[in-house]
Amino acid sequence: MSPRRSYDQYCSAARALDVVGDRWTLLIVRELLAGPRRYTDLHAELPGVSTDVLASRLKDMERDGLTTRRRLPPPGAAYVYELTRRGRELLPVLQALGEWGQPELGERRPTDAVRAHWFALPLLRAIEGEGVVEVRLEEGVFHLVVGAEEGPVYGDGPAPGDPDARLDMDTDTCTAVSRGELGVLDAVRAARITVTGDGTLAKMLREA
Repeated sequence: MSPRRSYDQYCSAARALDVVGDRWTLLIVRELLAGPRRYTDLHAELPGVSTDVLASRLKDMERDGLTTRRRLPPPGAAYVYELTRRGRELLPVLQALGEWGQPELGERRPTDAVRAHWFALPLLRAIEGEGVVEVRLEEGVFHLVVGAEEGPVYGDGPAPGDPDARLDMDTDTCTAVSRGELGVLDAVRAARITVTGDGTLAKMLREA
């Protein structure tokens, strides 16, 4: 475990950066907001991170009370990492950081990796209400838990059970929503997002 580094400043922002300011830490939080993950899952979803750095960050995050590690019961018998309540409290921090970073997004570069679920956090900001929303893009399918107060706020793959709404859109539309250039309701009205489902959330999106 690496020694704790500090700015040695009596300032809450500096203290926060002592804990989450290292490279990759907040992106690990982003992945764990989907729920418990194995080390191999995290490594696969964080292209560019070395195995040594990932292992070091996870140990640091456990020491700092952001994550815990537990062993799954048989037949899984693998260790998973998950956020503590303190770690989950970083959701609005990540959302605010993502909103601030929207002007930096620009056009996708040839070297940029992309995962469908990386659009989850900006879409969570953009959709009001409560319920499970399944999102279908060319890159893949993920689901959001809008208005969640506990547990995962998104997940890879189709929603478990019937979602309250399904949203089909192309990547350009999802990117425009993520950048703040296009609102979800405006995209629905312009037929750039197709909404299906019988839940309250689906009806609200169609009728707004």
